[in-house]
Amino acid sequence: MLTLNGNRQNGASPLEQRLAWARYELRRFLRFSEQTARASGITPQQHQLLLGVKGFTGLGSATVSELAEFLQERHNAVVGLVERAARRGLVRKEPGRRDRRTVVVTATRQGETILKKLSRLHRREIESLRRELLAATRPPRRAAYGKPNGPAVAPHYERRGKAVIARHRPALQKNRKDQP
Repeated sequence: MLTLNGNRQNGASPLEQRLAWARYELRRFLRFSEQTARASGITPQQHQLLLGVKGFTGLGSATVSELAEFLQERHNAVVGLVERAARRGLVRKEPGRRDRRTVVVTATRQGETILKKLSRLHRREIESLRRELLAATRPPRRAAYGKPNGPAVAPHYERRGKAVIARHRPALQKNRKDQP
């Protein structure tokens, strides 16, 4: 409801607006990441798995328990994800050296190639996300794009993610052809 002076009564506080836009930017990045993974021929979960294997521990490998923590999933769900990724040739499983009950997961050459391509594509998006999250922590501008106290986001902003995917489509399709 608008008051006589044009302000919203019971509207969102500046903090709520900033949190909403920060959440929007995070979700937009995750959507980009999911679409890019699919376009390169793997599932978003397999992409996350490869990131966890290569980067979570800093060792270039990880145990299933470490991957469960990284992915914030149940251990048995990660076991299934690792099995499917191993069948696709993305990762390799080996028993632990000290404790044979643990399973150590490493990326195969194919998995590393896909991950490197996806990482390059994500670098630019992460920079964009960083800028947008910083902007979301600042107080919103008044009357941006006709919205009282709205953030300064252009109306065409949502289409930007699709344009980024289209720009990278040739590299992603090339990668997909390389897969068995």
